[in-house]
Amino acid sequence: MNAALRSAARLAPRVVARQSTFLKKVVVAPTPLRVFSANRVFSTNQQLDELGSVDHAYTDDRVDKVAEPERRAFTYLMLSTVRFAYASFARVMVVKFVASMSATADVLAMASAEFEIGEIKEGTTITVKWRGKPVFIRHRTEAEITAEAAVPMAHLRDQEADEERTHKPEWLVVLGICTHLGCVPIGNAGDYNGWFCPCHGSHYDISGRIRKGPAPLNLEIPPYKFVEDTKILIG
Repeated sequence: MNAALRSAARLAPRVVARQSTFLKKVVVAPTPLRVFSANRVFSTNQQLDELGSVDHAYTDDRVDKVAEPERRAFTYLMLSTVRFAYASFARVMVVKFVASMSATADVLAMASAEFEIGEIKEGTTITVKWRGKPVFIRHRTEAEITAEAAVPMAHLRDQEADEERTHKPEWLVVLGICTHLGCVPIGNAGDYNGWFCPCHGSHYDISGRIRKGPAPLNLEIPPYKFVEDTKILIG
């Protein structure tokens, strides 16, 4: 028993010494702190390369509008010149495109045509050509005018009064194209002594109105006017 106590007494100083050394290392020895310079963090005069950047494009290419006013004016001048050139080129292209869409001289010559009608006898019809289409010009008699004016609207598929289809009652001008499938009707034929389309059996009266058959509309009236009493201008 005594031997055990003596051994413990000998070991105690060593343990205490080791604990004291450990506490000195933990408590006494301070961990070094990293201190930042206030001038380095908050300085407004630092260059970009001092912060670690190697890109100098911002400072090299930057235009100082105060120190270099002539450079700014030159830049504006160049931009304005280029935009003006683009706008002029676009205008020229538009003008050329519109001009290419315009009708040529020979087409304009065909756009209107004059015809003498003084030699057409009453009750007869002539066929002329306008824009590549046949046009019927009929010199109507007084009896034909009276008969067509008396037709009730209820008898007409495409209801149109006779006086609405002529500038002068004695003259009827219509396109010679059937409104069904574009055939050319025969004059002075059919059940109404006007025009008859043999292709599908459409009958038109002397006012050019559809009266029987599959055609849905009356014969079309082209634009025309009387230049003289015996001359008309179609187109």
